Amino acid sequence: MNRLALLLCCLFPFLASAQADTDIYLVDLSVKGNTVVLSNPRNITPHKGYDNQPFFHPALPLLYYSSSTDSSRTDLKSYNYKTAQTQQITATREREYSPLLTADQQFLSCIIQRDNGQQDLGKYPLKGGPPIILVDKLKVGYHVWIDQSRLLVYALATPSSELHYLNLTTNSDTIIARNIGRSLKQIPNQTALSFLEKTPEGKWLIKRFDTNTQAISILGPALEGSEDLAWTKNGLMLMSNGQQIYACRPGHRDGWKPVKMTGTAPGLNKVSRLAINAANNQMAVVVSE
Repeated sequence: MNRLALLLCCLFPFLASAQADTDIYLVDLSVKGNTVVLSNPRNITPHKGYDNQPFFHPALPLLYYSSSTDSSRTDLKSYNYKTAQTQQITATREREYSPLLTADQQFLSCIIQRDNGQQDLGKYPLKGGPPIILVDKLKVGYHVWIDQSRLLVYALATPSSELHYLNLTTNSDTIIARNIGRSLKQIPNQTALSFLEKTPEGKWLIKRFDTNTQAISILGPALEGSEDLAWTKNGLMLMSNGQQIYACRPGHRDGWKPVKMTGTAPGLNKVSRLAINAANNQMAVVVSE
């Protein structure tokens, strides 16, 4: 096993609520057909603390993420991977998590965690200013946008997590699944989103939500031991299992296959979240420090 393979071993997800010290690495990504090659990992958040939940801007060379401060608060930051410059976006008394760009590309939506434990969904203007609160009647954990007014929301609930389909214009709220995972993703080149749902037997299934018809279908089983998923531009799914990164095309009979790894790098530990840019040549990888 080469050094890059070693560096991506011991992969398994950890709880989003645990404020473990984490870093974000950028990895060069090459995708040709069903072949994926990873190389050249570099740490873009080399400081002590929590750096997590990466999201790529669809048009600019920017990676947004949540980062802890000296006071253990988390704010939103961006990293320009062309200039290697980091920019602070928020500096608040609250804690911000899971940044996503809104459809009009004027705001960063995120989870705003209050000191009383409430977790609202809000959006901050990229030009600066206070947040606009979008959802405050659910304890929001994660979200993904369909368009400017529609989205899916992972809500913390009892006895299990819930997947809500929200329309902010009509103020409608429909629960479409329960016992779901944290990975909510846009499926490239489709009017559909993916999410993970746990079966009564404890297995994760990857499901597809059609944003036009609201129909839900099964894409296949998740990789054993993982609930973090990323999509390549040509429709491959990437996940990790504790020793390797794997790729799978939905419906392909060969199932999950290990990706190729080249180059050398210092060892990485406990890879969790993955994100891929629109150009399909960079992948963000969250690791434990």
